[in-house]
Amino acid sequence: MGFRNTDLRQLPRPGAWAAAAALAVAGLLAGCGGGGGGGGGGGGFPIVGGPPPTGNPPTDGGGGNGGFAPSSEAAGLCAAPRRGINPETGGAYPDNAGTVDNEKNWVRSWIDETYLWYNEVPTTLKAADYATPVAFFNVLKTPATTSPSGRAKDRFHYIYDTEVYRQLSQAGVSPGYGIEFAFVRSSRPNRDLRVAFVEPHASSPAAAQGIARGAKILEIDGIDVLNGTNTAVINRGISPQAAGETHTFKLQEGSATRTIDLTAAQVTRTPVQNVKTIGDPGNRVGYLLFNDHITTSEAQLIAAVNKLKENGGIQDLVLDMRYNGGGQLNIASRLAYMVAGPGQTGGKTFELLSFNDKNPFRLTLAQALTPFLGTSRTNQPLPTLGLSRVTVLTSPDTCSASESVINSLRGIGVTVNLVGGTTCGKPYGFYPQDNCGTTYFAIQFKGVNQAGFGDYGDGFAPNANCTVADDFDHPLGDPAEARLAAALALRSAGACPVPAASAKAAPGTGLDKAQVGPEEEQPALLNRSPLRENRLIDPPPSAG
Repeated sequence: MGFRNTDLRQLPRPGAWAAAAALAVAGLLAGCGGGGGGGGGGGGFPIVGGPPPTGNPPTDGGGGNGGFAPSSEAAGLCAAPRRGINPETGGAYPDNAGTVDNEKNWVRSWIDETYLWYNEVPTTLKAADYATPVAFFNVLKTPATTSPSGRAKDRFHYIYDTEVYRQLSQAGVSPGYGIEFAFVRSSRPNRDLRVAFVEPHASSPAAAQGIARGAKILEIDGIDVLNGTNTAVINRGISPQAAGETHTFKLQEGSATRTIDLTAAQVTRTPVQNVKTIGDPGNRVGYLLFNDHITTSEAQLIAAVNKLKENGGIQDLVLDMRYNGGGQLNIASRLAYMVAGPGQTGGKTFELLSFNDKNPFRLTLAQALTPFLGTSRTNQPLPTLGLSRVTVLTSPDTCSASESVINSLRGIGVTVNLVGGTTCGKPYGFYPQDNCGTTYFAIQFKGVNQAGFGDYGDGFAPNANCTVADDFDHPLGDPAEARLAAALALRSAGACPVPAASAKAAPGTGLDKAQVGPEEEQPALLNRSPLRENRLIDPPPSAG
């Protein structure tokens, strides 16, 4: 019954490489010793083979002794069944008449079956105490924290309207102005809200208005952004809910100011931008800005690598993922392969997934292992750079699948230097699951690299002295932009400039809207969807 996005083919299927995969897994098992993924039996590697676990006796789905009816018994029983044609399958929706209680029972059982830390969910939570299945889902997660930061271990629990998710994940389309906003400072007084970048696509209202990176937002709908207390108006202006919604912005661009109306449109993301080479032939550094691991990024990444290979190619690469919150794991695997090439990735593991002790999806080891993918979705060989070193520009918004690129390359011995800020810390992912028009995202696996490492819940820190603040005074890709300049200095001199500026390190929350409290520090990048902070995996063959 589940939402199945056939373009999200991250999980390798059994095939000709299964024997090699088994050998790679055996090496990982020996090297990692069953390293942990946290509670809920989430440590170690996928349990494979054998009969399915014995089901628990039914309960009202409200907690108590931990026994729940199978989620399949409540799946598709909806308080408001969808009618018409499902654009994902071309057939009817799998919905039948049901109740809110049916939906809440499905949520509780699905969490108990598939959540990585299912036995850390408080047993005192009762479905009857929550008005909607979404409200109930929001609390059904571990309360544990990570060490040493003390941040919540699960900061990535969220939902999406299924149709909105389908459009965004497949085509990179969502309502907005084509602007990514960023707070340099989010607390009063003197907030500093900037344009981080603008989508160059023709569907971008911001591009049509000539707005560029670095523009400072002074007012939204007449509300003073710098010192105002009406954060509801500010938040609504930053994150329009639908195409056609109009808000008035007062901008400061250099020494000039102007006031304009921006009308939200269905904007198509351009995941790969600013591809260029820096330096002379024989000593060239490639640069590319990569913002989204979405389906449309594959062709753009291939074109970028081919461009970097022209006229003698490059000797080093700066991969700018400071704003890349993640996405499809198969895109990350292909990117890592294109960076390193077949010689370094052959027979190696990109990422191995570990589940809870129920192995809810009944995956074999081969199915749980993602190799370095050397061909495109259309089975064409990928171009490669064959680099043994890469520098990644990072921030707290660099998350999930982006961190997988870093971790997987390090796992095969590629030197990965980091310049910017500490990444978000998400070695986890999930199988998006639709029920009754809501797609639920709950952590179901942890990933480890070829060396068996995946414990980076507090993120990857930059190289020594390479913590560098985001520079809104220069375009992305400008060699004078602070993070890129530091990366070029690291390459030529072996060290980042000293002293380096301090990067903003406000922790990311995975929220899709900016919730700007008057005195509360917020994530640096706003107006982004939580979809961009996750590994996305298609439901496995046995998931229904």
